[in-house]
Amino acid sequence: MEKINIYTMDYQFFQEYWWLLISVLGALLVFMLFVQGGQSMILQMKENQREDMIYSIAHRWELTFTVLVTFGGAFFASFPLFYSTSFGGAYWIWMLILFGFVVQAVSFKYRLEEGNILGRKTYDIFLFLNGVLAPVLLGGAVSTFFFGSDFTVEKTNLTDASAPVISQWGDWHGLEVLLDWRVVIFGIMVLFLTRVLANLWFLNQVKDKQTDEWNRKQLMINAPVFVVLFLAVVAVLLTASGYETTGLHEFQQVDYKYLNNFLSMPVSLVCFLVGTLLVLYAIFAALVKKSRSGIWFAGIGTVLVVLSLFWVAGYNNTPYYPSYANIESSLTIYNSSSSEFTLKTMSIVSLAIPFVLAYISWVWYKLTK
Repeated sequence: MEKINIYTMDYQFFQEYWWLLISVLGALLVFMLFVQGGQSMILQMKENQREDMIYSIAHRWELTFTVLVTFGGAFFASFPLFYSTSFGGAYWIWMLILFGFVVQAVSFKYRLEEGNILGRKTYDIFLFLNGVLAPVLLGGAVSTFFFGSDFTVEKTNLTDASAPVISQWGDWHGLEVLLDWRVVIFGIMVLFLTRVLANLWFLNQVKDKQTDEWNRKQLMINAPVFVVLFLAVVAVLLTASGYETTGLHEFQQVDYKYLNNFLSMPVSLVCFLVGTLLVLYAIFAALVKKSRSGIWFAGIGTVLVVLSLFWVAGYNNTPYYPSYANIESSLTIYNSSSSEFTLKTMSIVSLAIPFVLAYISWVWYKLTK
């Protein structure tokens, strides 16, 4: 068999390969946010059942954070212009997300410690705030891949010692996206998805009749809200116009861009439809068939749907980070990536990603046991 030499492979292949890796990590991150979904219901939980449910997610926040850090690191290494533009300009959003995860870690550590001066109730409120804000803000951040942000990129600033910052943002530094009702609906939809996943997770992990009844009642509320918001997001997305690449930094506006992307990439459409059906089946199985295995169907379905969304956001000549302030500043996987040598070299490093996933699986198994 002929040995494969990655250094003879095409630059475009590696740009698309790294977007695929980003998509996988992003999809896993959204699924792992079921921890935040559980936290968002902590103040609603019955006192005598709260600790069992919280215990079932207590150490899995660490796995969520591991995926988040890996996702951010992969983005930084493969598409540094996005990292410097978004993380460096829209820093209020990312700082709030990071602060929320720090508060989460502290709360899980000290909420049951003897002699903590704030008391368990205070830490439970912190967990609740992280459970609500993290999915909304992360979901809102991802939605800007479709609906755009208010930024301008000036690469020539790199050679200007007096103004080395290459991206310029509005006065709100990313928070202005929260004024876009589409971004808000997308974020709230992700929140209710995490709550649905959390209910399914608790049904699978906590074997108690009263807890089962409580989670199914919550699921009867969370699931319809999620489905309505999901349908609204899909309707907005499929009817939205978007940018199409005509040159490295040249774009034109196209009607129904993301609908066209789904139709042009049948694999994305199939993943989206199959994933949606799996999530709906998981809800049906939990409520009607009284199944405890819904989390696995919903988990696979969530990963498939998010994968498809990343693909239609970045492939098929589509800028994954459109700018509505200056269309020429929009970022694609081709004009924002690392150099050819860097991507090819990192592709060897990417072989470590399965080990990260294996670590997560092993820790998950040990926690379940």
